[in-house]
Amino acid sequence: MRIALLSTFHPYRGGIAQFNASLMHELGLSHVVKAFNFSLQYPEFLFPGKTQYVREDDPAPAVESERCLSTINPLSWASTAKKIRAFAPDLLVVRYWMSWFAPSLGWVLRHCECKKLAILDNVVPHEPRFFDKPLTKYFLGGCNGFVTMADSVSADLLRLKPDAKYICHPHPLYSHFGEKMSRTEAEDLLGLEHGKKNLLFFGLIRDYKGLDILLEAFRTLPGDYQLIIAGEPYGSFDRYQALIDEIGTDRIRCFPDYIPDNGVSRFFSAADVCVLPYRSATQSGISAIAYHFDVPMIVTAVGGLKGTIGDRGTGLVAKEPAPDAVRKEILRYFSDESIAAACREAIGREKERLSWSRFAGETVNFAKTL
Repeated sequence: MRIALLSTFHPYRGGIAQFNASLMHELGLSHVVKAFNFSLQYPEFLFPGKTQYVREDDPAPAVESERCLSTINPLSWASTAKKIRAFAPDLLVVRYWMSWFAPSLGWVLRHCECKKLAILDNVVPHEPRFFDKPLTKYFLGGCNGFVTMADSVSADLLRLKPDAKYICHPHPLYSHFGEKMSRTEAEDLLGLEHGKKNLLFFGLIRDYKGLDILLEAFRTLPGDYQLIIAGEPYGSFDRYQALIDEIGTDRIRCFPDYIPDNGVSRFFSAADVCVLPYRSATQSGISAIAYHFDVPMIVTAVGGLKGTIGDRGTGLVAKEPAPDAVRKEILRYFSDESIAAACREAIGREKERLSWSRFAGETVNFAKTL
C-alpha cells in the first residue's frame, strides 16, 4: 500500500512529532510511505512555548519529509494537495489535536482522491473555545474513518459525527528515550537526596494538567517525599513558582524547560511514581513514556485516564482532580509495597499489548475496510 502521512515531523519537536516518526518507521517496514510536513505550523506569536523546533542539543532523529503546508497560507493548501495527489497514495493519514489545523487539513483532505484516515488525539480541546466545534466538524467531514486512542475521544467524535467509522486503539509505547539508568545515578544527576520517595510530574505545563493541584497535595506530605517537576511551561510559570516558594524548595527540584530525548531517562529512572493530576484528559503520551521505564502512575478520574491506567492496573486513580484526593492516592501507593509491584507487573502486560507493530497493523487493516 502507498501511504501518505500529513502532519508534524522533524524539525518540529514534541510528542506528536515523535509519535509520527515512530508510526512512519513502522508503516515503512511493509508499505511505501511518504511524509508531508508543515512549512509553518503556528506563527511564532501564537506559539505559547519557547520554540516549536528541535534544538541543537536535542538528538531527536531527523525524518525525511516534504515541508509544504502552511496553516495560514491557502495557496500552500492547494499545492500540498497537488503534491499528495502526485504521490498517488492509497491512503492519506492525518493527525488532529486542535481546531487551529481544521481549515488547512480539512481543505487538503477534500482535494485528495484516496481513502482518508484521521488519528484523533482530541476532538474537543482541553481548553475549548466557541469556534472549536464548527471547525472540527468541517475537518471531520473530510475523513472516511478515524482512529481514537481513548474511549472519551470516541464519545466526543460520535457527538459531533454520529455516523463516524472508527476504531479505538490505546497510545503505543515510546521506545526512543534510551534505557533506564540506575536510580542512584539518576538522583545524582538531578541533585536529589537519596532514600526519599520520589514523585514525578513530567511534560508540558499547562493549566489543565493540574500542577497546582499536585503542589497543594504535596504541601502536607511528610518530609521523606521529594517532588520532581520537569517540563516546559506554556505561559507564565510564576504562580507555580509562588507555590513552590511557599512550600519550600528543599524538597522540590524544578526543571521548567523542554526536556530533550536524551534527558528523559534520568527523570523516570529516579521516580517511584509519575503523577498526572489532570483537570481534563483524553489519553496521555506521558503514560507511554512511563510504561517504557516501568514507572507506575497516579492519575485523576478524568477523560480516558481511568480506563487506560486505573482499569489496566498500571496505576492508582484519584476520584477527582483535587489536592486531597491526589494526596490520598499518593499515601496509599506508598503504604503497601505490593501495590507498586502489582502496577509494575501490569505494565509488563501492557508493554506487550501496546506495540507500534500492532497499532500500525490495526490502522492499516481498518483503512482497508473504508
